[in-house]
Amino acid sequence: MPTYAPHQVSERSGLSLDTLRYYERVGLIPVVRRDGAGRRVYGEEHLRYLDALRCLRRGGMPVREMQRYVALARAGQHTAADRAELLERHRESILDRIAELQEALVTVDEKIAYYRSLP
Repeated sequence: MPTYAPHQVSERSGLSLDTLRYYERVGLIPVVRRDGAGRRVYGEEHLRYLDALRCLRRGGMPVREMQRYVALARAGQHTAADRAELLERHRESILDRIAELQEALVTVDEKIAYYRSLP
């Protein structure tokens, strides 16, 4: 199974090294083992977690909710309904933000059209 150094995980995930360390510190990713020299060694499981976490964060999910989601996932299959509810609420939040952005885009487009119409 391939392993990755922190800088490789940072490059692959698009997350900064600081964010990577923060996610580890607050328990969002599985325990990261260390090699004989004490350097962090990440695996494929970490990359999968980070992909999901990056998606949740880009969608605006607060870290506290991400922690809840991860805790539920780690608790096992019996929490699937709770995880689905959490993600459904998050989905609604994303849809609300999209609607707000669409409204803002209409206003910006109107302003651009106005300024382009000026002599």
